[in-house]
Amino acid sequence: MPPADSSGGETAPAVVLIVEDDDIIRDLLCSLVRQMHLTPLPACNGLEALEALEFQRFDLVLLDLAMPEFDGYDVLQRIKNDLRLRRVPVIVLSGMTDVDTAIRCIEMGADDFLTKPIQTTLLKARIRTSLQHKRLYDMEADFLRRLEQEQERSERLLLNVLPSSIAQRLKEGEDHIAEHFPECTVMFSDLVGFSRLANRITPAELVQVLNTIFSAFDQLADRHGLEKIKTIGDAYMVVGGVPNPRPDHPEAVAEMALDMQELMRTMHMHTGHLLQMRIGIHTGPVVAGIIGTRKFSYDLWGETVNIASRLESSGRPGSIQVSAATAERLQHKYQFASAGTVEAKGIGPVPAYLLLGRLGAGA
Repeated sequence: MPPADSSGGETAPAVVLIVEDDDIIRDLLCSLVRQMHLTPLPACNGLEALEALEFQRFDLVLLDLAMPEFDGYDVLQRIKNDLRLRRVPVIVLSGMTDVDTAIRCIEMGADDFLTKPIQTTLLKARIRTSLQHKRLYDMEADFLRRLEQEQERSERLLLNVLPSSIAQRLKEGEDHIAEHFPECTVMFSDLVGFSRLANRITPAELVQVLNTIFSAFDQLADRHGLEKIKTIGDAYMVVGGVPNPRPDHPEAVAEMALDMQELMRTMHMHTGHLLQMRIGIHTGPVVAGIIGTRKFSYDLWGETVNIASRLESSGRPGSIQVSAATAERLQHKYQFASAGTVEAKGIGPVPAYLLLGRLGAGA
């Protein structure tokens, strides 16, 4: 009877490799296997058997021991040393009746040992049992493979919404993750003119434009070693130095901001959609942590976040507006111009500067 697959249906008949140098015995074994509605594949010697094992899938091997050149011991050893083949059951059929031979074969990994002349009824029972074990192993291996694929899929989904180090800590059992970072650099950006564009193109086109832009931003964040925190509508938020501290976080964020501006100019030339970015950057302390139970979110809180957001919302289209703290850290590498002060809710007036470009480059 053909073995059932893991979903309960039936598959093709099991394939049995019959390794026997005696023509008469080999033919009898092939006939017996056909009577059981299985598929026999004969091999006249050990070398033929190994060649067949290399290119064909088998569910069971009936193996003679005494063969010229390459005997059954050699074949058995090759099968059990091969990670791909070692789970294929092997029933040794031998004219040697001493216990030591049987023990040697079992110790080498044989699943069963029968002496010749073979009792047909006994051999059929051993074949059925071996195939049942193989089927159960295949079902287990398939289940574990699918479980591993689901775990990998779940991990990829988790990494899409959480930093990798935070996701790892959650997997290791941490329930509440909240940390204070004495210094990092936060950037907010949003698309100027996106609402007007939404009124002129179809919803599908709108989502495609936004997906193209934000996917490109994701690549920039990865390139500069920054952490994307979230998108809200047409706004995009990243941070440098969180959750993995790094001393050059202001520079990394500035480089991404300049690359974002260049990207928007390039996209305008290719798509014809006139969209500009308004960007705000501030350097300072934050609290970062996980919120939510069903839909996890890694977020930042504190004055640094509020100031960066206000610098963005009060900026001019196409500009990168930064705080004095950020400008001071970057003045040795970048060009700045004063932009007066920005009123931050609950904080008061905050000096602002425009990041014009890299020193030595055109503004």
